[in-house]
Amino acid sequence: MAAASDFLELKLLDHALATTAYTAPGNVYVGLHTGSPGDDDAGSNEITGNGYTRKVAAFAAAASGSASTNATITFDAATGTWGTITHISLYDATTSGNLMFHGAVTTSKQIEIGDTFQISSGNLTISLD
Repeated sequence: MAAASDFLELKLLDHALATTAYTAPGNVYVGLHTGSPGDDDAGSNEITGNGYTRKVAAFAAAASGSASTNATITFDAATGTWGTITHISLYDATTSGNLMFHGAVTTSKQIEIGDTFQISSGNLTISLD
């Protein structure tokens, strides 16, 4: 995942150029989408209802231009159909909040009643170049 949101791009520029300090969120949350949210989060397509909630992601320290999760992320079992997961995102809050990063999943997955979605440790990587 390498697409930074418009929100995060501006915050990082202001911070790096000593305009306004950026305070990192206390936690970062993974969101699941049935389409690209886009850099402005206008086409969010984030799953809602049916047992869905964003999950906390933990990352190892960045090295060589990227950082990867250091723990498995497991979403609760769906209590209704979620649709086909095609994109994931990182937000700074469990609900609403600001989109930080987004990208397409390697393999789309249809989530039906009782299914779970899991991202194994090390399989979610954020890259900047």
